[in-house]
Amino acid sequence: MDQILNKVGSYWINKRANKEISSVGDDLNSLSSSIEGGAKWLVNKLKGKMQKSLPELLREYDMPIGLFPQDATHYEFNEETGKLTVFIPSICEVGYRDSSVLRFLNIVTGYLEKGKLVDIEGIKTKVLIWSKVTRISTEGSKIHFTTGVKKTRSRDAYQVLRAGITVVKF
Repeated sequence: MDQILNKVGSYWINKRANKEISSVGDDLNSLSSSIEGGAKWLVNKLKGKMQKSLPELLREYDMPIGLFPQDATHYEFNEETGKLTVFIPSICEVGYRDSSVLRFLNIVTGYLEKGKLVDIEGIKTKVLIWSKVTRISTEGSKIHFTTGVKKTRSRDAYQVLRAGITVVKF
């Protein structure tokens, strides 16, 4: 009887250990995608070049700090070309104080210049239907969204960081 219990016990422990090891492997795989973006941050820090937060970068380029969802995990910015890539954990929508809504893909790209973000990929807004935003520019207290037509809104509505609400499709 002892031999049978030993075999059953070791079989059960072995199965459990394999399941736990597999779970750790899955956790490491999901962590590695987060680390890739963080790796550039670490390299820049080791070089003595600390990356600004996304709101700081937007402020520096005269854009509202709450333009992107607060859960945007990280970004890459090439100062020479102006290319900005923002990484967001999931497709989401953000509602703003002026009742406008922006929808974001996981990765948003565009070219950041003083007072504007152009050639945008990965943002939509609701005009009558969901329309792709191709350009965002600021002018004093106004912010302009170009979706084929130019929609002007109050800049103040985009000055506060807001959480994104996960949606299924872009």
